[in-house]
Order: sequence, then C-alpha cells, then structure tokens
Amino acid sequence: MGAAIPAEGGPDPAPWTELRRRMAEDLRRMGITDPEVLAAFAKVPRHLFVPLGERAFAYADGPLPIGHGQTISQPYMVAAMTEALGLTGAERVLEVGTGSGYQCAILAELAREVVTVERVPELSARAGEALRELGYDNVTLVVGDGTLGAPEHAPFDAIIVTAGAPAAPGPLLAQLAEGGRLVIPEGDRGLQTLMRYTKRGGRTEARELMPCVFVPLIGVHGWSG
Repeated sequence: MGAAIPAEGGPDPAPWTELRRRMAEDLRRMGITDPEVLAAFAKVPRHLFVPLGERAFAYADGPLPIGHGQTISQPYMVAAMTEALGLTGAERVLEVGTGSGYQCAILAELAREVVTVERVPELSARAGEALRELGYDNVTLVVGDGTLGAPEHAPFDAIIVTAGAPAAPGPLLAQLAEGGRLVIPEGDRGLQTLMRYTKRGGRTEARELMPCVFVPLIGVHGWSG
C-alpha cells in the first residue's frame, strides 16, 4: 500500500480498484473487523476526494492536505472512528467537519442519512460536488459552526467529529438520540484522545479509545482559531 501511481486517467481504472482492495485488507490486518466498514473502504474512491497533486498517495495510510489548513485523515483513523459508531444502516448521522467529503462518503455507505457540517464554504462546495458525482443522495450539506451541531436536523443516532476539541461540545451531546453514540477527539491542540460517548437514560457514558492527532475544531464550543 502507498505505491505512487499516476494521477491522471479515468475515474476508476483497475489500478485504483486494486489499491482500494489492498487498503481494505491492510485495515483488516490493523484491527478493523466490521465487514461492512471494510467493504465501504474497498468501494469508495478516496483518490477523488484529494487534490490532483496528492492522488498518487491517496491510498497510503496517512493524512493528506486538502487546503484551508485542513487534511483528509489517514484511512485507519477514518475506519476506526467509523467502526466505533457501530452503524447498522438505519441511523441518521451527523458529521462535524465535512473536509474533503471522504468520511461523509464512507458514512453514506453505512447509514440511512448523513448531515455534514463544514465551516469553510469552499470545502463544503468541493465535497458536495464529489459526493453528487458519485451519486450519494442521502447526504445533506450544511455550512456553519459544527460545534453547534445541526439542531434543525436533530436528533441523531450517531455523531462523528473529525477535528480535535478541548471537550465534547454540549450541543452535540444534547442532539444525540437515546442510545446514540458520539465519537470525538478530545484534548489539547497537539494531542488528543479519541472518545466515544453513549447516551443511555438521558445520561452519557464516556469511553477512551486511542490517542490521536487532529486539526483543531474551531467554533463557539471548540477552539477560537
């Protein structure tokens, strides 16, 4: 995995398909066990969500820049966070931080509906174009402060935050449905812990998953900038 290949060519030539298959197999060896998650990674064309200059490295297990100081997360972290949500296909999911749109596409493969919030309009527009070209019609894009969630679409069965927060934003916890799961990196700007919150009986139970490093979550209930 990670061998450089030409960036040009059709949208899904055979080399891309093989690289996705190998990426999914590597994720399985790294501990991702959910077969539906692995199938989504073998299907969604990650190279279409990264800038042309980075496409040769689209299937390496590392983050890549997408502009505006943001990155597309490494495949393993995307897979681990997705698996932690425990999706069955019936959920309404909120994604905070649309970014490239790749995580959103993975979620759209696994959930009934995805609402994704991005504070940078240009990133939201670019992601929306890629998602539409791939035929994802179960996605709603919102431009705004993701730390406020999307109250007009709440409640959510699962919420995923793709940037590091100092703490889980109260509005996101409030927008979780009973039994809902929130997966979020928490900590300081340099290092976070991936957390999973589960709402039971109106209260949230917290579980630490793994250390991680994400770009900062900017907003009223995140970092100031």
